[in-house]
Amino acid sequence: MYATFDRFELELTKEQALSVSVGGQDASPAVEVVLQDPKVIAQLDAIGVDKVRDELREYGAWGRKELKDDAANRERIIWIAGGNIREEM
Repeated sequence: MYATFDRFELELTKEQALSVSVGGQDASPAVEVVLQDPKVIAQLDAIGVDKVRDELREYGAWGRKELKDDAANRERIIWIAGGNIREEM
């Protein structure tokens, strides 16, 4: 399943998307598991840190200093991708 952003698409399995987008719960452990998937890692590496950072900047939820943390940005984009996929279902 694909989450479409302005600059790229990110593919997650249905199970991955649902695991990282559970309302009212901390999804950090599930996000960490998804970020260990070689397919997800390869996609994020191909997308690049700048595109992820630029995409997240548009949300306005994180400041310039926060967006310098590329590992945190990967977590953020996975969480958002899961939410986008859940909404599309």
